[in-house]
Amino acid sequence: MSVVPAEVLPGSALAVDETAGRAAAELGPRARLWPSLCAVYRAQLSRARVARIPLLFVATFQSIGIMILMRGVVDGGAEAQAVVAGSAVLVVAFVALNLLAQYFGQLRASGGLDHYATLPVPPAAVVLGAAGAYASFTVPGTVVTGVFGCVLFGLPMANLWVLVAVIPLAGAALAGLGAALGLLAPRPELATLLGQLGMSAALLLGVLPADRMPDAVRLARDLLPSTYGVEAFARTFAERPDWAFVLGDLAVCGVVGVVSLAVATWAYRRAAVR
Repeated sequence: MSVVPAEVLPGSALAVDETAGRAAAELGPRARLWPSLCAVYRAQLSRARVARIPLLFVATFQSIGIMILMRGVVDGGAEAQAVVAGSAVLVVAFVALNLLAQYFGQLRASGGLDHYATLPVPPAAVVLGAAGAYASFTVPGTVVTGVFGCVLFGLPMANLWVLVAVIPLAGAALAGLGAALGLLAPRPELATLLGQLGMSAALLLGVLPADRMPDAVRLARDLLPSTYGVEAFARTFAERPDWAFVLGDLAVCGVVGVVSLAVATWAYRRAAVR
């Protein structure tokens, strides 16, 4: 007499359950990146709209106040261009770097990452969707700051359209950095501190003219992702902008943005499994 395992019998319950399990598995395709990213982006945009708009006003007024203070010591020329460009990008740093670091720090501490981990969305969609939503809030404040600065210092406004490239590229670099800081920080208080320090670095190293800085500070300035967005924007105020250098600075912003968002995605995976 031969013994046949029950699971191989056509009419057995185990065979039926196994076949049904395979069919059920086939009915659940893996979520694609782009639809998931759009869903997370819309959700983050709707949730943050009410809470973040007052902070956007704070970021804009802060940058405008800095330009008014600097007007007393800077008359014009390259220094005025640096002040206006740095103040405009500072709005991006305040929201994309500072607030995003706080958001992910609090999300990790409160267990909110567990909710996203149960959703059928790729980790990159969560990071990119949140970063894109926060960066979107910087658009009106950055444009208002740029226009106000041009009027205040008498700079030409013909090339303000370059903000269409500066905002997303600098925003991606700073948002990736902010998300990574928030996800890697062991405590939300430390994430808030790191976000504040990053925004202060963008303020001091981006708004102040580089010609007046020591060599060591200039090196630190070159390591800051927002510096290249500031340089790209400031070059457009020249009578004849060197567009090759502008494109080069924007390319650096783009590369840094890809790297920082990749690091933030890795940090999200690392934090979600703990």
